[in-house]
Amino acid sequence: MCLIVFDWRPAAGHGPFFTLSANRDEYFRRTAEPLGWWADAPGLLAGRDLAGGGTWLGVSRDGRFAALTNYRAPHDMRPDAPTRGTLVSAYLQGAPLAPLDYLHRIAETGAVYNGFNLLIGDFKRRELGWYCNRSSAAPILLDAGAHAISNAVLDTPWPKLVRKRDEMRQLLEHDPAPPLAALIELMRDPRVARDDELPATGLTLERERALSAAFIETPDYGTRGTTALRVNALASGLQLEIAERSDDDGTHRLMRPGNFERSFSFDVERASQPG
Repeated sequence: MCLIVFDWRPAAGHGPFFTLSANRDEYFRRTAEPLGWWADAPGLLAGRDLAGGGTWLGVSRDGRFAALTNYRAPHDMRPDAPTRGTLVSAYLQGAPLAPLDYLHRIAETGAVYNGFNLLIGDFKRRELGWYCNRSSAAPILLDAGAHAISNAVLDTPWPKLVRKRDEMRQLLEHDPAPPLAALIELMRDPRVARDDELPATGLTLERERALSAAFIETPDYGTRGTTALRVNALASGLQLEIAERSDDDGTHRLMRPGNFERSFSFDVERASQPG
């Protein structure tokens, strides 16, 4: 997952309090299962990376959420590092932990992984946390507002991040609960940044230019799927809506750009909130 844009309103008494749009960028040769319930992990809804076994974004029936982006540092990559996607699936499969507790646990061994940003949420607690293992900052709980993560630390003002965060703000000002399809379309944007706006992350200028698009398309690498997520506070409890548009119908035959769509909606389990 390489661009996550989200609006966080934990104090909202009714209606949407978490809205997210996210693009997963990956090599086309890396196989994955599209969004679905995991047969071997009841209660976990996510795509699945078949190479590493983890996932890039997922939710659980009990109202937990996790997502990950890679931190772009091409000269700081170890081929023997453990897969980062299991940081997402482990949280969603494990015993419920407060987001900050889980992130502090991960930070204890964070240096063994290649660079990542990890976003962890518990919607029943109304808590959302962030940690980057290439930042000097400790794990934190996020304040209300619009945020975004690409392949640097939270809210680093790369052009596509700023553009999509601003566009989400504008969309939600017009309609606090837009169709999930509108949140997906927001991210299917192939425009690249001007050369004088590009970050310098150690890649060639041509590669930096290609990766500056929200929706990336190169011969071997690109945006493999887009996910939209909304959590609503209702009188009856919490409702979660999630949709994905991807390049794979589940048979690993890729279509570019992908238009295979899946959507799910469910009420968050109303088990007692942990202390």
